[in-house]
Amino acid sequence: MPYIQSSKSSIAPPVNLYYEDTLHGKPVIFIHGWPLNSSMWEYQLSELPKYGLRCIVYDRRGFGKSDKPWGSYDYDNLAGDLKSIIDELNLEEVTLVGFSMGGGEVARYIGKYGTEKIHRVVLISSVTPFMLKTGDNPEGIPQETFNGFIKQIREDRPAFLAQFGKLFYGVHFLNKSVSQELLDWNQSMALEGSPKATTDCIQSFSETDFRNDLLKINVPTLIIHGDSDKIVPVEISGKKSKEMIPDSLFKIYEGEPHGLFYTQKEKLNQDLLDFIVGSEEEEPLYDEENPEIRDPLLSDPTTYPDSSFPIS
Repeated sequence: MPYIQSSKSSIAPPVNLYYEDTLHGKPVIFIHGWPLNSSMWEYQLSELPKYGLRCIVYDRRGFGKSDKPWGSYDYDNLAGDLKSIIDELNLEEVTLVGFSMGGGEVARYIGKYGTEKIHRVVLISSVTPFMLKTGDNPEGIPQETFNGFIKQIREDRPAFLAQFGKLFYGVHFLNKSVSQELLDWNQSMALEGSPKATTDCIQSFSETDFRNDLLKINVPTLIIHGDSDKIVPVEISGKKSKEMIPDSLFKIYEGEPHGLFYTQKEKLNQDLLDFIVGSEEEEPLYDEENPEIRDPLLSDPTTYPDSSFPIS
């Protein structure tokens, strides 16, 4: 399995980060949400590479197949992991797509390292700019709410994650928006995370203030949020991020929950293509019946290797 080591530090050993890479085209890094892993992007990776996008996903430290260190899960470390992915793969003109907690990695990366290697930014159901209720952020979520999450996880992690999964996709008595099998898949992803990473990341995404980071985003930015998101309410996140990022494009998905990467996967994929590729290509560059790629970045037509489509 492919791994990239996080940047070496004098105070902590490097962390092995599991990643997948479709190898050809314009680079797009997808950063997953809490408490899932990179597998959540299945319905994007099975479609977007057909249009000349090099889709790269990785498991956040503590989740999925990546190392699960007994160390810090603060956003400076997490942004450093993202930098390691970009540097080790020698990427330029990257589009960063951050979902939920992953939006924090995008913001903190730019806050620390700038936009020299960044072409575009997409924030989906993102926790930015600041989740916690404080004196200067009175519309945020009270600390007691997040403390309650941590308490429940420590008492019965599987039970908490199962209920959280239903809220994540907007499932309730009158709305069966996803199948039980999808919820089971979601639960299996969530349980791959280490208990420590699962609780530590609650503190990270709830207590980290990204307002100064957002002010440094100076590349084209797309913000997407569901107005029925009960996990990260749009009023304290998407709408405020829009106000802080000049000339950003803001799309509200009416009636959609937090997990719109699945509940509105076709619409999301199209919006990503329109934003990243635009009208440059109207037809897929990859045809499943005729697997020939016409990538303008390559001098000669070739075919994707079997390993370049890791999700079936």
